[in-house]
Amino acid sequence: MTKRILHIGVGNFFRAHMADYTQIEGNWSILGVSLRSAAIRDGLSKQNYDYTLSVRGDADKRITVLESVLVAPENKLSVITAVADAETHIVSLTVTEKGYTLTSDNLLDLNNLEILEDLKTDQPKTAIGFLAYGLVRRKTPLTVLSCDNLSHNGDILSRAVRDFAEAAELEIDWTKVSFPNSMVDRITPAATHDLMDATGDIMAVATEPFSEWVIEDRFVGPRPNWANVQFVEDVSPHEQRKLRMLNGAHSFLAYAGILAGYEFVHQAVSDAELRLQAHGLMREAAQTLQGVTEEETEVYASALLKRFKNPDLKHRLRQIAMDGSLKIPHRWCNSIRELSANRKAGPYLKLALIRWTEFCVEEVAQKYVLQDLQAEEINAAVRSQNPYESLLELVGIEASVLDNV
Repeated sequence: MTKRILHIGVGNFFRAHMADYTQIEGNWSILGVSLRSAAIRDGLSKQNYDYTLSVRGDADKRITVLESVLVAPENKLSVITAVADAETHIVSLTVTEKGYTLTSDNLLDLNNLEILEDLKTDQPKTAIGFLAYGLVRRKTPLTVLSCDNLSHNGDILSRAVRDFAEAAELEIDWTKVSFPNSMVDRITPAATHDLMDATGDIMAVATEPFSEWVIEDRFVGPRPNWANVQFVEDVSPHEQRKLRMLNGAHSFLAYAGILAGYEFVHQAVSDAELRLQAHGLMREAAQTLQGVTEEETEVYASALLKRFKNPDLKHRLRQIAMDGSLKIPHRWCNSIRELSANRKAGPYLKLALIRWTEFCVEEVAQKYVLQDLQAEEINAAVRSQNPYESLLELVGIEASVLDNV
């Protein structure tokens, strides 16, 4: 009998990663949820919710695991009902860092306007609100699985939903809910018209052959036997390696590459100086990782540089550069603090922060619209008496800490 996953956030990464794993498993289906737009639902519904996954460097495949997509603003009760439905065994999320509505210290932002609205009604807008109101109605065990690039993503999500429930005075049986941590990895650029033309599918998604998924084995109900997924006791070593090395180097290439006039990742990493700097950043970040050898991290870094050089992916630097103020604390700042505390050098990580500040200054100077949740704060920082220190303050790190690396 087919079991159901409810997935919130049906963008390209979910369709290249979790949907692909689930189709291979074969005994589960997915009901999707779009929190904002009907565009993905409208496009997929015209083709029976099937779409082409274009694996660059490998054969294309047809993904057929989606049942349908609920558009939350059209019928909020349907999403809450789906969370509570006993036929839903897992609720998973790919809503990006900003979708968790967190403060800079990863707590639920109770001053966020949408969260404030959600606390006053059972007709929410946010992922946190939908989870909380759905869990109130839930009678059977449920696993809530974050698939976003946040360190300790399950723990952070659990705390956010609990804080929301407490503030809204909701009664939830927490003994029946689990929030495993996970680490996901598959480079997935935004779709292009060239991809649609090549596949004949307006809903096609491009991705790379490589894919990785590590999940804390803490499910309170059935789980798929996803092929090639690592179920482990502790995800931390895997997520830190990915966040600090892969995501850290990606963000560096985004800001430094844009400043150098490049458009795509493969162009930036083909620049000998930028490649050397990205490799140096990964080596510095590797010194903060636990349970891995220098040889293992060097092999991983070399493999990442090879993945970045794939010219078929057409991964835009500006896609990676979005929401930098939310990403940088996880991707660079934690590594910098640990290096500083251990009196180790980190010139390339320091350079990455400098390039981000230069990127912000240049974007404001060119009067571009910043694609960042803290765009107003960035604009104000750039116009302050000391833009460099003001921007560093936005990502939670002091200039004095940088002086020690």
